[in-house]
Amino acid sequence: VFVTLGASLSLIDAFTIPSPQKHTSHAYDRSVPSPITKTSLFGYIRPETSESQPKNQAPYPNIGDLVRYYELDGGRQDGQELVGKITYIQKGGPKSQSWLAEVTELDNVGDGYYAEYPYRKRRKSRLYNLEEVSPLIGSFVRTEDAFKIPLDRSGKVSPAFKSYSLDGYEGPNAGPVDEQIVQSDLQKYGELKTRLLRDAAIAGLIGAIIADFAAGLNNALIYFAGAIAGVGYLFFLTVKTDTMGSEGAKLGSKVANLRFALPLIVLVGIALQNIIAGDASPVSETGNIFSSVSKQQFGAAMLGFLTYRIPLFVSQLAPVVGETAGMALPGSAGVAMQMAKDAKEAGNNSQKKNLFGDDLTTVFVVSGPAGTGKSELVQTLIDGSEGRLVGPALVDKIADPMMFEQLESRNEILQVDARGRYAMTKDGVINAARKPAEGEELEQVVVIDADVELSKKLANLAGTRLVGVWVGLDELEKFEQGLDEQIQSGKILIPDDETAETVRRSKIREIVKDIEYGVVSGIFEFTVLLDDFDESLLQLKNAAEYCFK
Repeated sequence: VFVTLGASLSLIDAFTIPSPQKHTSHAYDRSVPSPITKTSLFGYIRPETSESQPKNQAPYPNIGDLVRYYELDGGRQDGQELVGKITYIQKGGPKSQSWLAEVTELDNVGDGYYAEYPYRKRRKSRLYNLEEVSPLIGSFVRTEDAFKIPLDRSGKVSPAFKSYSLDGYEGPNAGPVDEQIVQSDLQKYGELKTRLLRDAAIAGLIGAIIADFAAGLNNALIYFAGAIAGVGYLFFLTVKTDTMGSEGAKLGSKVANLRFALPLIVLVGIALQNIIAGDASPVSETGNIFSSVSKQQFGAAMLGFLTYRIPLFVSQLAPVVGETAGMALPGSAGVAMQMAKDAKEAGNNSQKKNLFGDDLTTVFVVSGPAGTGKSELVQTLIDGSEGRLVGPALVDKIADPMMFEQLESRNEILQVDARGRYAMTKDGVINAARKPAEGEELEQVVVIDADVELSKKLANLAGTRLVGVWVGLDELEKFEQGLDEQIQSGKILIPDDETAETVRRSKIREIVKDIEYGVVSGIFEFTVLLDDFDESLLQLKNAAEYCFK
C-alpha cells in the first residue's frame, strides 16, 4: 500500500502545472510572493517547499489601531477584558526604551461589535505599556456604526497577535507632508503675526491721540506706554508659538513669560516718575511704590495695555458685519457689494480678471429636492457631452489622507459623499475643467449635481460664474409617491423611535423648504420639470449650451 501511495504521489507530482500568480497568497503581506511554485492535487506541498514559507510576524503599533487590553479594576483576578483604539503613542521617559500608548475604550454593543462612545459621554482614556496590549484585526461596519472584532468559541476577543513587535520600533509612522502646503501655511502665519503687531501699534497710537484730547498729554503718554506694553505682550507670545515643539521650546517659554511683567514695568515706571516729581506728584501719600500711582494713571495704563485686543475683536467681527451688511442692502447694491467682496477674495487667482464676470470659471449647477432623479439626468448629460462637460475633481481620503485632514481642519470642504471618502473643494470645482490650449476649440465646463445645501455654498464661491438649473416635479403627489416607494424598498430607513408616516411627513417638509429656496434664491436661470426623461434631458442640454456663450 505504501509503495503504491508513493508511486501515485510521484506520478501526481510529475503532472503538476504552474500555479497562476493570483492564486498565491500571504497571510499579511500580499506583496511578498509565495515560494510555492507548484500546486499538486489534494493540496500536496513538497516538504522542502513548505519549510521555506516565512512565518507571520507581529506588526508595529500605529495610531488608530484596535487593541485588546485588561483593566485590573474590573473585579476579576486576571482583569476585565476591554477593546480600545490607540489615540497616542509616546516614549516611557526621556531615557526609557519602553513605549506607552493612550488607549480610548470602545463600547461593547454585543455580538462582537464595538463602537466609539458618543461625544456627549466622557471618553475613558488611559496610558498602557505597548507590551501589555494585543493588536486586533477589525473591520468597520457602517450599518452598525461599529467595529466588528473576531471572537473565539468562548465569546472572548481573539487577537491577531499576543503583542506588538517593538524590536527596532522608532515611533508611529508619519504621514506624507506636502511641503508646498507647509510653506503656504508658514507664509500665512508670518503675515498674520505682522498684521497683528502692526494693527496693535496703530490702535495704540490712535488711542493715545484720543486720550490727549480727553485727559491731557500726561495721561496720553501713560496710555501709549501701556499700548507699547501690549504690543510687547503679543511679540513675546509669538516667540513662544515659534519655538513650540522645537529644541528651544523651554528657552522660548521662559523668554515668553516676560510678557506678564510688562504691565508691571509700566506701573513701576509711573510710580518712580511720581516719586521723583515730589510735590508735583498727583498722589499726596506714598506708602509704597504702587500707592504712588493714581487711579486715573492706573486706568490709562491698563486701557493702553488692553488696546491690542481691539484689532483682534474687529478682525473677527468684520466678516460677520460685512456679510450682514451685504444682506441688508437692497437689490443691486447688495449684489454689487457681494461681487466686490468675491473679486477681492479672488484677486490672487490668475483666472479671475474682471469684477463683472469676464474670464471667470463657469460652473453648471443642477440642483433640486431629493427624489427627483436629477443625479441620473446629470450623469447622462456628462456621458453624452463628448468631453465638453466634466464633473468636479474630488479629494480621496484614502489616497491622500493628509490633504483630506488639512482641508477638513480649514473648513475648505464643500461636500463629502455618503461614504465619507470623496470630498469636493473649491479648487476641485474651479480647476476641474481644462482650459483650451492655443489653437484648440474644445472647451470644458464643470457640472455639479448639487443638493440645496451645496447650492448655497456654491452661490458664495468666489471667482465663479454660476449657470443654475432647478430640477423638480410638476406635482407634490409625485414626491409623496416616490417617498413611499423608497420607504417600502428600505432605501429610507425608519428610526426606532419613529414611524413610516412621521418620516414621510418630515421628508415632505424638507422638500417644500427646498422648493421655496429654489424659487426665491435667484441663482437658477432655468427650470426643468422631470416628467419625461428624454424631454428633460434635451432641456438640460439646451441649458448647458448657455455655459459656452
